Amino acid sequence: MLETVHHTRVMDFIPQFAVPTPKLHLLVVDADPATRSACAEIAASLGYAVDTTGDLGQARSLLRGHSADILLVNLPASGNQGLDLVSEVKLLYPQLSVIAMTASGSVNAAVEAMRCGASDYLTKPFAIDELSTVLDRAALNHTADTASRQLRERLRLSEGLGSIIGRSAEMEKLYRILSKVAQSTHPLLVLGESGTGKELVARTVHAFGPNAQKPFLPVDCGSLVPTLIESELFGYVKGAFTGANHSKDGLLVSAEGGTVFLDEIGELSLDLQAKLLRALQEKEVRPVGATHRVAIKARIIAATNRDLADMVEKGTFRKDLFYRLNVVNLRLPALRDRREDIPLLTAHFLTRISREHSTKYTLSDEALKTMMRHDWPGNVRELENAVERACALSSGPILHLGDLPTQLQQEGLAAHRAAAVAGDTGVIDTGIERVMSLADLERQAILGAIRTLNGDKLQAAKLLGIGKTTLYRKLKEYGITDALEDE
Repeated sequence: MLETVHHTRVMDFIPQFAVPTPKLHLLVVDADPATRSACAEIAASLGYAVDTTGDLGQARSLLRGHSADILLVNLPASGNQGLDLVSEVKLLYPQLSVIAMTASGSVNAAVEAMRCGASDYLTKPFAIDELSTVLDRAALNHTADTASRQLRERLRLSEGLGSIIGRSAEMEKLYRILSKVAQSTHPLLVLGESGTGKELVARTVHAFGPNAQKPFLPVDCGSLVPTLIESELFGYVKGAFTGANHSKDGLLVSAEGGTVFLDEIGELSLDLQAKLLRALQEKEVRPVGATHRVAIKARIIAATNRDLADMVEKGTFRKDLFYRLNVVNLRLPALRDRREDIPLLTAHFLTRISREHSTKYTLSDEALKTMMRHDWPGNVRELENAVERACALSSGPILHLGDLPTQLQQEGLAAHRAAAVAGDTGVIDTGIERVMSLADLERQAILGAIRTLNGDKLQAAKLLGIGKTTLYRKLKEYGITDALEDE
């Protein structure tokens, strides 16, 4: 026990634990000099920078200087000074990890310390390896918490996270959860409608997680037949089936600590669900055609646009697998529920396409207004396709309503007609008399001429004294080219 080795070389008793990287600072607070010395020697051997003090006032001064990442504090049998320090630390320096030391039998003090914010505790007398284990655990927690805070700060200063774009309240809520789950390796279930970016979220969680350097391996459970999914996930041995000329590791094995993304998990057959559940529970798989089992180490992220809870009720999805996958879930908002992100997403797509085509594309006000009104049943994927289509069909750098998909054009025209009926015609009220702008006079003249000539645009252009090309350009600016038949 620790008290029995005060006068012996403590280094001789220390097992090999992981050295914290980067070096963390530990502050040991204990009135007993021998305990302070022993704890400091053990922590220093593990790679910590250590300060010690037996005075609570000095401890507060050291903490004010931000010289500690982990606090190891003794709680005296009498008095509440130690508990007061724990409470102050968690209030003023919430990023600090606190470990409380209590005398043997002082269970109430340990419980009270945990209530005050301590993350762990040690009961005296304790063995050297106990202290080493607790310090190692505190270092891992501190590193994860620091990474999570840095990720949240990056989100606050940016337009999104990684390739995920959005600053709406719905996305802010998603980022807060994502910044936490990215630091763990627990199974994750990503829910959301088709086109909301479930695979993008899975890749982002992997990229910002502790195993980002390991493989990210996606599997589309909805596009493969069950036999192919089984061999993809679990692997197979030579001769297991026709064409199996050599053995192959499954993705759960070849991930080697990385992430396996199971897209459209709701499409798995019940038979495969049972095999997947066994693999996750036992952390091993049996390749197709093999008699042996192979250990696996992979984080599972599953995604679906289906209601798994409803499928469980109907018996089409295993309840035990649902609970195994649903340790943490992220529900992605539909684009119609975060319309304020549409300009940001559109700008992101336009920037990428402009870079690819060496043309700086911009969106007209009328086109953007129509896009803001659209419900986007296909979500972000539909928006991206609409922007790409507009850029492909546009005759210039400005994307007009006529460049958008037909449905959006029709919605834009309907909105324009409704505004005209309501009296929103672009007329300026000067307070003296109602005066129409030159742009609206021109628009009224062009549309009136076409209407009078029953849609004959060539005759309308001659009547107006303008070329047919100019007429078409003006109609395109108005976003109503598809509403009239070409000659």
